[in-house]
Amino acid sequence: MATQSTKLLVIGGGPGGYVAAIRAAQLGVATTLVEGEQLGGTCLNIGCIPSKALIHAAEEFEKTCHYAQDSALGIHVAAPRIDLAQTVRWKDGIVHKLTSGVAALLKKNGVQVVRGWARIIDGKTVEVQEHGASAEAAPRRIVCEQLLLAPGSLAVALPFMPFGGRVISSTQALAPLTLPKRLVVVGAGYIGLELGMAYRKLGAEVAVVEALDHVLPAYDEELTKPVLASLRRQGVQLLLGHTVQGLNASGDAVRVRDVKGEESELPADQVLVAVGRRPRTQGWGLETLALDMKGPAVQIDNQCRTSMRGVWAIGDLTGEPMLAHRAMAQGEMVAEIIAGKRRHFAPAAIPAVCFTDPEVVVVGQTPQDAAQAGLDCITALFPFAANGRAMTIESTDGFVRVVARRDNHLIVGWQAVGRGVSELGAAFSQSIEMGARLEDVAGTIHAHPTLGEAVQEAALRALGHALHI
Repeated sequence: MATQSTKLLVIGGGPGGYVAAIRAAQLGVATTLVEGEQLGGTCLNIGCIPSKALIHAAEEFEKTCHYAQDSALGIHVAAPRIDLAQTVRWKDGIVHKLTSGVAALLKKNGVQVVRGWARIIDGKTVEVQEHGASAEAAPRRIVCEQLLLAPGSLAVALPFMPFGGRVISSTQALAPLTLPKRLVVVGAGYIGLELGMAYRKLGAEVAVVEALDHVLPAYDEELTKPVLASLRRQGVQLLLGHTVQGLNASGDAVRVRDVKGEESELPADQVLVAVGRRPRTQGWGLETLALDMKGPAVQIDNQCRTSMRGVWAIGDLTGEPMLAHRAMAQGEMVAEIIAGKRRHFAPAAIPAVCFTDPEVVVVGQTPQDAAQAGLDCITALFPFAANGRAMTIESTDGFVRVVARRDNHLIVGWQAVGRGVSELGAAFSQSIEMGARLEDVAGTIHAHPTLGEAVQEAALRALGHALHI
């Protein structure tokens, strides 16, 4: 058996793992990264990037269909159609460019990449069954001083309706060979709604089933109201307060039950199960380390150390929030600690974005969060209906909302819903990270005409002197 040694061994080449490997190598740490599938992980290959590409294509097609009917802008087109195979090829091209870029960056910085499936032997030893090796070939053994676990997560399947046949996960939904006539989406969280809305815009009949009584259950009703209105306007069928019982006997419909216990069936050519993701903890020897767990996730401290010395964990393996940018920040920090720097993970806020129509962005505490924390806060919102830029892009639904302490005006949270508000997330995060107060934002000159003016106006309104409402 071939054996090699390295100072840092990273298992998983997703956003957290590859960032950690690159940063460690930049700091002179001998680093090896093992990846069993594609570099870039879920985010680049079957998650964030391809989903946003498909969403963009769906939005552009819907816009063209709109212009084929009537438009206040005076734009008219005839008989729009979409070549789904070409759309998927375009999406795959973006994915390939990004994953190839990750491979080039790893090589440029001197990271050794081993393509194959890792299995943990102990906290210092991993065996890898390399891709392309013969079945008789012995696995490669890698001995390390520091072991970083970044295997990511998997889509949660329903035990009574496993993936296969008509039942698909987001992975299959992002690479459609054909468009189903009728799609049933199980779960009204961000994954289900993002893809459900995209499929509806592409022309499918879409029904969404959610056990709770509102969409995007993680967010408050005021924030999700514009999304709910958009779903209804697009003709998405919503069955809120309904639970899925499984497929019918012939397998061409989903059985659902309402709060009264009455059952009905939803015809379905495909069923997208989007009820969440779980840490990837099985199938690669993690149990041999006997790490402390926090529910289904590996427990870590504020430096991403596990309960075993020299073993670190980042990203989805460590639980919520399962966000690529959280994993990246954790990976960079771990690399710097291993290189001898003093760091700890204590962000003031981590932005979360739903790329629904309209988009939703949440950073820091909501009014409800602040109240539960016992904070006396001021809350103010500024509607895009009063924003000039929003009018010029035909998107006046939504608002920007700010939450700040009443005693010293320290901003503790931002939320926004509207077209393109994901791009406001950076300003939201930065203001909270830097300890901005309402006066800081209100007194900052914002470019006109932009959606960002609503940020300033929300702060002004919280201070009691909004100018444009």
